[in-house]
Amino acid sequence: MLSPTVTPSVVVHALGDRIRDDPHGSCLSDAATSLTNEQFGNAVTALAQRLCDGGVGVGDVVAVLLPNRIEVITTMFATWVAGATLTPVNPALTDDEVRYQLEDSSTVLIVGDSRAALVADALDIAFLDVASLTGATVPAAGQYADEAPLAGDNTNDFALIVYTSGTTGRPKGCVLTHENIDVMSRAIVAGCHLGPDDRSLLVLPLFHCNGLVVGTIAPLRAGGDVHVADRFSPDTFWKQVSRAKATYFSAVPTMYSLLVDRGPTQHDLAALRFAVCGAAPMPAGLIAAFESLYAVPLIEGYGLSECTVAATLNPPDAARKPGTVGCALPGVAIAIDGPDGPTVAPGVTGEVLIGGRTVMQGYLGLPETTAATIRGGWLHSGDLGVLDDDGYLTLVGRSKDMIIRGGENIAPGEVENVIETHPDVLEVAVVGRADPVYGEVPVAHVVPRAGHTIDTDALTAHCEERLARFKRPTSYTVHESLPKSAVGKILKRSLTTS
Repeated sequence: MLSPTVTPSVVVHALGDRIRDDPHGSCLSDAATSLTNEQFGNAVTALAQRLCDGGVGVGDVVAVLLPNRIEVITTMFATWVAGATLTPVNPALTDDEVRYQLEDSSTVLIVGDSRAALVADALDIAFLDVASLTGATVPAAGQYADEAPLAGDNTNDFALIVYTSGTTGRPKGCVLTHENIDVMSRAIVAGCHLGPDDRSLLVLPLFHCNGLVVGTIAPLRAGGDVHVADRFSPDTFWKQVSRAKATYFSAVPTMYSLLVDRGPTQHDLAALRFAVCGAAPMPAGLIAAFESLYAVPLIEGYGLSECTVAATLNPPDAARKPGTVGCALPGVAIAIDGPDGPTVAPGVTGEVLIGGRTVMQGYLGLPETTAATIRGGWLHSGDLGVLDDDGYLTLVGRSKDMIIRGGENIAPGEVENVIETHPDVLEVAVVGRADPVYGEVPVAHVVPRAGHTIDTDALTAHCEERLARFKRPTSYTVHESLPKSAVGKILKRSLTTS
């Protein structure tokens, strides 16, 4: 069983250092609000007190259900100051999916809006209205700055429980410790050469490790600041980059594809040092097109939630190799599971293994799944790759069936479980189909029950009630039967090529 231990939070201490060394320096901003280091620290400490007053104790889990906004970041730090663990919730999830995450993580309090209030009431857990934080999150200077929690140790070893889709069943909660966050954020700072002059434009969602660690914690830790962008639109994105004077941002291939489609921009990108791409493989041609249009280095990396977001990165100021996902970040080990075991020998193709102190503690409440994923000190990624002579990793495929739609992971098994509950469906297989904008989209292959016919419009409505929009199949193909192996396993590969 996973249990918290007493460990100082280096990241929380770093916030205290910012307040002491530069109280009036810029920390966080969005289109409407700007917080100095002292104002942010005051807001964090005040919110931590409210969490404690609301019954949150050491080792408890706090959830936040909100779109990107400053209060998500405030809640994360406040949760840590209170000695609790944060589980960020994707606002695109259905209420059933949200309830599953809250129940699975044993959440005791949720921060959010009216929707979160209804979920909290249904589950009989505490609720904190974000409207009560807005405007009240900037206390008078010094009001809370001398409070002990900000200068003390965070007594909860668990920092985040981030839910990630597996290839079967429900999403799993990746338990990330404060040590994971500490080592990963230091690796990003070192790998990207971040410093006090850097400003991150936060465009990726804050329910993902990328937005939380690469877009937020790393730049704050380096002494830089963060601007929370409006919802991504290729028509307005460069205007936001220019106005924010961002030095970097992290995005997914779909976003870069949409930007390239729009062509050149007249906005000033002089401050922009580089851009980061992750979540899904990016074609070398798209990288070249982006760099040609905007004269900005695009560095591709690779990782997963189970290793606190990143394992490799093409260095921004050194030899970059488009088509690869770079070399191991500082403090991270990469190997290939070859015929004779883990190896770093070049040219060997096999499953990518990740080692080091960024590897999660485990999947919440799933010891057997954890043991199958972390073996011999290595995280088995399920991705296939090969290292070259310089240690750069090239991904050559996925041994799992995961569908990655515009950077969002979709578990085929989760979608199949929903479709199978329709009374007309006998069998279903969900696979990914190539898409010029999203990279992949889910499509469903279904077999009707005897004497039944399948109405695809009815299946669409069935999924709309039970699945987030990005998980829903974009099309349905009806078959008399699905291709199977000799042991009765559905041959999805045949469906992806049909």
